[in-house]
Amino acid sequence: MDRIPITRALLSVSDKTDLIPFARSLSNMGVELISTGGTARVLSEAGLDVTPVQDVTGFPEMLDGRVKTLHPLVHGALLGRPDLEEHVQSMDEHGIVPIQLVCINLYPFEQTIRREDVTDDEAIEQIDIGGPSMIRSAAKNHAFVSIVTAPQQYDEVIDDIRRNEGASSTQMRRKLASAAFTRTATYDTAISDWMSREGDDPFPPVLHVTGRRSRILRYGENPHQRSALYATPGEGAVQLASARLRSGKPLSYNNLNDAAGALALVNDLAIVAPDQCAATVVKHTNACGASVADGAVDAFLAAWEGDPRAGFGGIVAVSSRIDAELAATISDGSRFLEVIIAPAFDEDAIEILAERWKNARLLEVPGIGSLQPQTATIRSIPGGLLVQEQDSLIADPTKWSHAAGPAPDDAMLEDARLIWIVCKHLSSNAIAIGGDGRLVGAGTGQVDRIGACALAIERAGDDLLPLTRKVAASDAFFPFADGPTLLADAGIQCIVQPGGSKRDDETIELCNERDITLLLTGVRHFRH
Repeated sequence: MDRIPITRALLSVSDKTDLIPFARSLSNMGVELISTGGTARVLSEAGLDVTPVQDVTGFPEMLDGRVKTLHPLVHGALLGRPDLEEHVQSMDEHGIVPIQLVCINLYPFEQTIRREDVTDDEAIEQIDIGGPSMIRSAAKNHAFVSIVTAPQQYDEVIDDIRRNEGASSTQMRRKLASAAFTRTATYDTAISDWMSREGDDPFPPVLHVTGRRSRILRYGENPHQRSALYATPGEGAVQLASARLRSGKPLSYNNLNDAAGALALVNDLAIVAPDQCAATVVKHTNACGASVADGAVDAFLAAWEGDPRAGFGGIVAVSSRIDAELAATISDGSRFLEVIIAPAFDEDAIEILAERWKNARLLEVPGIGSLQPQTATIRSIPGGLLVQEQDSLIADPTKWSHAAGPAPDDAMLEDARLIWIVCKHLSSNAIAIGGDGRLVGAGTGQVDRIGACALAIERAGDDLLPLTRKVAASDAFFPFADGPTLLADAGIQCIVQPGGSKRDDETIELCNERDITLLLTGVRHFRH
């Protein structure tokens, strides 16, 4: 059967967003409304005629609401097939009246367990039983029943019923059923993950990876590779997948991958410098410019000057709102940018940037500088997945050790922290060079550390000489003193590295001889 007339609907929701308009639309089309507990009370207070579920079952809600819809007169009404004579006879015999639409969203278990002070008893009480049962019953029988599981579906459902003169279409019922099974799977996964965690162990015995497809992308890293964007749940984490596109073409796979790198770096910089503006320019997930300054315009200009040639066609991220002045600065000259990321854009700034680059993507990500990183990273390998905690450590110079050379003053420490943070976000092997609040050269993705040093020095070029403070950072220890020797010959005054090599004493001796400050962080930041 294609079109199924809607005459009876059961509504039982925790999230009551837009419930009243949805229920009123159904009632205006002559649909009988059945409801439970708090939902029934809200509908009744809104002036809608509603039949309490206990009047249908003849059995009261009990056990603090744990039992209210687990009854044959409810599930029989959802599972019965009107096209089978034996089903019709059984339903008639037992007084079961079909229900053609069910609207349910589940107890807020996921939101509850995110609270830091939540108790086990509180979490367990938010495990819904009747809701998932009705969702699964209705979804299984979607040939005859519409199952609505989210307020975002309300308008589409009502439009479908109106188009079909009071009936639901096959296409809509199947679409709703698919979403319903996805919802129960996500819900059960959250419960399973919560119950399986033991102590501080961040890795559950069974890994469940859940994402909702946001959109199909044009292609992947290359035109012959198909790709899609999936949004993963998680409040408080950096949410690039749900960022608001204010202007420009849709984002590509490479745009999103590069944007993720830019966002992660500018977020870290903004965390350590909350009273300043951070800016970065990224190309192929690596920073070619980064800066922290008192003003947004100064921060952007310093970041761009890190490597203007590499920045062409790149991605810019800033930690402050983009106003007209900053937009005019960004769009000035011969620059070309693919993506611009900021916590907010003024409307006149959007006009300026859109006029300069019609296709440039303006991506609004609120809360930069206060966003938390995702808890884990996942990478597929043949036959499995590699899962690790996110590298979320923020540079803390108070925990570093001064191993050689002059003691750093506060300004040198601030530059050392900036360049060390940038180095953390470069592809290994990585060396970052800069000072005076900005990056001037990076050696990334090299197979040996001395090669990374040479490349960083080459990329810095003449920009290194005018700096009053010249800092180099290495994402891992120097196995020999050859890399530090190259840096010393280039005029570096401060080297930041994890330490831990068997030949650390050679680097310490070099730094003492060449009057170079050596800071050991004790932390490595490989990024592959």
